Amino acid sequence: MNAPSLTQSVTEILADKVAALRPEAIPAPVRERAEQLLIDVVGLCVAARDTDYIRALVASVDPGGGCTAIGHAATYDAGTAALINGTAAHGEDFDDTFEGGPVHSSAVVVPVVLAACERFGHDGRSALAGIVSGIEALCRLSMVIPKAIHKAGFHPTSVLGTVAGALAASKAMGLDRKQMVDALGNAGSMAGGIIEYLAEGAWTKRMHPGWAAKASIVAARLGQSGFLGPRTVLEGTHGLFHGFARSVEGDYSVLTVDFGRKWYMESITFKPYATGTMNQPYIDCALRLRASGVRAEDVKEILCETAEGYVHRLWEPLASKHRPANAYAAKFSTPFNIAVAFVTGGAGLSAFTEQTAKDERILALASKVRYVVDPKNPYPRAYTGHIQVTLQNGKVIEERQPHIRGGVHEPLTRADIEAKFRGNCEHGKWPKERVERFLRAVPKFFDGPLDLSSLRG
Repeated sequence: MNAPSLTQSVTEILADKVAALRPEAIPAPVRERAEQLLIDVVGLCVAARDTDYIRALVASVDPGGGCTAIGHAATYDAGTAALINGTAAHGEDFDDTFEGGPVHSSAVVVPVVLAACERFGHDGRSALAGIVSGIEALCRLSMVIPKAIHKAGFHPTSVLGTVAGALAASKAMGLDRKQMVDALGNAGSMAGGIIEYLAEGAWTKRMHPGWAAKASIVAARLGQSGFLGPRTVLEGTHGLFHGFARSVEGDYSVLTVDFGRKWYMESITFKPYATGTMNQPYIDCALRLRASGVRAEDVKEILCETAEGYVHRLWEPLASKHRPANAYAAKFSTPFNIAVAFVTGGAGLSAFTEQTAKDERILALASKVRYVVDPKNPYPRAYTGHIQVTLQNGKVIEERQPHIRGGVHEPLTRADIEAKFRGNCEHGKWPKERVERFLRAVPKFFDGPLDLSSLRG
């Protein structure tokens, strides 16, 4: 057996950075972002708690174990609680996005850390350090080889989230540097998540963050117990990026340089609409056209400029995007998103139902939407929207949006995020007093002992 290399691996450098991070040294804006992500995740879990896919998931697992599944009375082992919470947080595609990737960070990391801290008795300070470490790492992982994982047919949130989640759990659980490296090495062999859900609107994408969260708990516990994982899990000849991005040629420095000093997570986007990230600016354009007085019946044709990077997910095959198979498939159809916003005046949870997915007025408008690829589109650095409407009388009207609302260029305020939380909890039938009690508790959540029992039921 060859002696191990003396050169530090990317994972070892990252583990050193994370090990050095102290909760009291986390800047106030980063803590604020962690609180916002916590609020968003809890609300999303409540909103999804009685959906058909969460009911099916809960029916498939065994209760018992003492860890909280948000919005459910029963308790579970740590991995199962993380699975349920991660699936619920991502289930309606209403969770946060990091534009540089893209990845959805909190749907993996927050469930991992809550479950790990609850299971092993760690406090709010440990939870803060774990959440911040994992969220920041996932944002950075997504920039190593942007777009490549999606292009290869995998879900970056699921693939990279398993590694970032293992890092988050390791930090929250107080693992040492060697244990942390092994945890990340083991996580690489647990990662996965194909994007074939796009074909017919299957539920598997909803599960991806939850499964990544569950795997993260297992990987961290293996590392804690001394189970050896490869040091070069990321950059190695047969490492994670080789397997899922089909290349090891990437910018690994973005993962480690200034970690703990520069915070990419501050630019995370909170979604205004309950649908795919790249659809959001198109919805804003559609709503402005609707507000200007244009009616669906006035429209002869709609042409949209778009990025090549998400044609295969949101535009093709065009015929099936014009008539999505079901409400979930509709979330990954830009033509449907434009049409449902135009016809109904919104794109919240109620816009994506089996009724709207079969509404002939919406589908008729969606069938008039076409696209052209803009080779200069900045995706994934920014998500843009463009709609050019040709009316029945020949008049042409155009709307553009250079960025996603809710992101760094037009962020949602804390009040906006709390309003979204209230709406999600109302959808999930949580009493108003309970909702306000949680919001009052958030500023102290990361300061003392962690008690999640109030989130049950």
